[in-house]
Amino acid sequence: MSRGFVKEDDAQPAPLVPPRAALPPGTPNYVTPEGLEQLRAERTALEAARAAAEANHDNDTDRSHRLSLLNGRLALLAERIGGARVVDPRTQPAKEVRFGATVTLRTVRGGKAGFERTFTIVGVDEADVAAGKVGFVAPIARAILGAKLGQAVALPLGPSPEVVEVAGITYA
Repeated sequence: MSRGFVKEDDAQPAPLVPPRAALPPGTPNYVTPEGLEQLRAERTALEAARAAAEANHDNDTDRSHRLSLLNGRLALLAERIGGARVVDPRTQPAKEVRFGATVTLRTVRGGKAGFERTFTIVGVDEADVAAGKVGFVAPIARAILGAKLGQAVALPLGPSPEVVEVAGITYA
């Protein structure tokens, strides 16, 4: 159709679909069982939003833009779910930091001595620093993966590394 028959107000740019949390190339998408359930719940919510958008014919331009955005998000989510590798934290070695571990680190040197921080290593889609969940590809998680209980590890935090001791490891 010629542009002469389209109102300029009706022309909208293609929607920008926000990317999912980044995974380095070739890295499996590890998720906890809870993380997989979160992804499935997100898919259910997006499908419900798409059904509502399909049923709403108030403004066809807005409707098609919304549907394009929802379909793009669903496609990215389907790819993420399809590549998910579920790791049950309860199957991990109890005295070694692995995926799914809740780890307590105690500062030994390079920071406030005795300071403790606790977080859980989870999948990239589950990560939520405010909730104490760190993605397994985050620098702090990569620095301590494989460390044993009581082991000292250097964390690259700023100009000089901070040395921490793995003070606790639990799996739920």
